Amino acid sequence: MMGRRALGRRFGWLWAAYAVSSYGSGLGFGALPLIAVLVLHSGPAQVAALSAAGRAVGALVAVPLGPWVEFRRKRPVMVAMDLTRFAALMSVPAAFALGRLSFAQLLLVSVVTAAADIAFKAASGAYLKSLVPPEDLLVANSRLESTTWTSTVVGPPLGGAAIGLFGPVTTVVADAVSYLLSALGIRAIGRTEPRPARTGAPRLRVGDLLEGWRHILTHPALRPLFFNTIVVNGLIMASQPLLAVLLLGRLGFAPWQYGLAFAAPCVGGLVGSRLARRLVARFGQHKVILTAGALRACWPVGLAFVRPGVTGIVLIIAVQLGLVTCCGLFNPVLATYRLDHTDPDRVARTLSAWSVSSSAAIAALTAVWGLLAAITSPRTAIAVAGVLLLTTPVLLPRRENAPQNTREQAASLT
Repeated sequence: MMGRRALGRRFGWLWAAYAVSSYGSGLGFGALPLIAVLVLHSGPAQVAALSAAGRAVGALVAVPLGPWVEFRRKRPVMVAMDLTRFAALMSVPAAFALGRLSFAQLLLVSVVTAAADIAFKAASGAYLKSLVPPEDLLVANSRLESTTWTSTVVGPPLGGAAIGLFGPVTTVVADAVSYLLSALGIRAIGRTEPRPARTGAPRLRVGDLLEGWRHILTHPALRPLFFNTIVVNGLIMASQPLLAVLLLGRLGFAPWQYGLAFAAPCVGGLVGSRLARRLVARFGQHKVILTAGALRACWPVGLAFVRPGVTGIVLIIAVQLGLVTCCGLFNPVLATYRLDHTDPDRVARTLSAWSVSSSAAIAALTAVWGLLAAITSPRTAIAVAGVLLLTTPVLLPRRENAPQNTREQAASLT
């Protein structure tokens, strides 16, 4: 059984740190947009701008971070990014307590946390590949993915209740403290990490900045997966602030109802992530990616038909259950496939390039959809995103490619 497979003490600490920060993020689900709506009384255009500008500028700041991470020890980078996110998020309750909280500060916090997220993911992905044997990467990624969805099941309802009981910035504090605890957990992994060898010039070069994109765009299987994921993620995430405005504003959902409607279906993500290894063993990596990748695009259009009351909550839960089950299956298989097809000396740059592009696409589409919602309505904009998602399976790769190490082994035998 996948759950009984031992991956060692060091992975255990990494997993524990990841779990703490995931549960904190679950509690703080949509915290900044919620604060913008509930405290600053922002409209759909401002909420969309908060998500878009934070991601866009954060992605721009993160562009040089990929090469910077590549040639540094990964654990110190991860700790530094956790502490950066802790400090940025804690500034929100501090300003709120002093009566000085502003929309500009929320934008700045969004930028800093977005850039730190990208750098952390690049470092953690490279560190995971060095920590876990190749045959156990899917097990490790599935455990991390299942933790994400478990925390999303528990976190948002508790976060919504906490907001109702203790005020709108409560979950931001919880999220910030979780990053501090995550930093301590990563620090506890121990052992000296060797400094990555650097070839060529010691200073950052343009080629270093572009190496991640070069690898993705010249790889026959990563390229279509890259375009598929950034479009799918962009369209899904562009709808999230509009859903917050629609549900919390026009349809009159309470914060706890909003959290419950998006948390309960995340059980499906846990199920999907737990099935990933078993399905890959039976059907193969490529077929699972193709099938789950196509199915995850079929659900979001249903969110355009949400109505007030119990029927609306039931519809959201049903749509999200289908979506997150497919995502829970797709994500760990994609993460493993990406690591399998990337050499160790370019993992951080590849993951950074992927995250930067995804964040930039989400930012651009969120801005466009905010404008579309302002011109038409949030419901119309959500419907348009859902219809466009139905076309995205055409971007998935049709052919299967052997992992990089498998091709190198085959070449050495000829």
